[in-house]
Amino acid sequence: MEIKSAVHRAFADESFQESPDNQGFYVLAAVVFEPEQHEAARELVLALPGRPRNAKLHWTSMSKKYRHEAARRLAELDGIHVVAIGSPVAPRRQERARAACLTRLVHELHGCAVTELVLEARTAELDEHDITTATGARYQLPKGTRFRVTHQRGTEEPLFWAADIVAGAVRAGRMGKPEYRELLGERLYDVEVDTGR
Repeated sequence: MEIKSAVHRAFADESFQESPDNQGFYVLAAVVFEPEQHEAARELVLALPGRPRNAKLHWTSMSKKYRHEAARRLAELDGIHVVAIGSPVAPRRQERARAACLTRLVHELHGCAVTELVLEARTAELDEHDITTATGARYQLPKGTRFRVTHQRGTEEPLFWAADIVAGAVRAGRMGKPEYRELLGERLYDVEVDTGR
């Protein structure tokens, strides 16, 4: 997809697979739509079957049938999904992996003309850590680059749910179930991130 707008917002969510033998991985997925497509994307996600009434959509709580439908319908929207996959991840090193993935994601999103990445709010301390990480990543970009990270509650923004679908599909693919990832097809761009031991 060619990004036409000079100012763009991406919305991201994560998925994590822990493993006792340090073979875990961390997925940080961002969805990027043209601003005029945001409402259509929100409406699509809100209308997906399998979402509890008046509640946030969660990939992990969806049936196989609903996951298939969610990935298929998301692929119909004109957008791009940028994913950083960090591995290996040792137990209890999730935040370190997140920081490495976020750094790479900032660089990749900059190439898509994104100037703001919106992450789901967690705690004040963890949100501040995201901002510090993104600031450090921005300084590695060309001088004068505008890029910021903000946070919002997950229940307030359906575009986080779209990112959750992407993250879930990529995670499933890493675990031997590629059918959802394949449905996203050319909309999906993913990069591997070495998150160390």
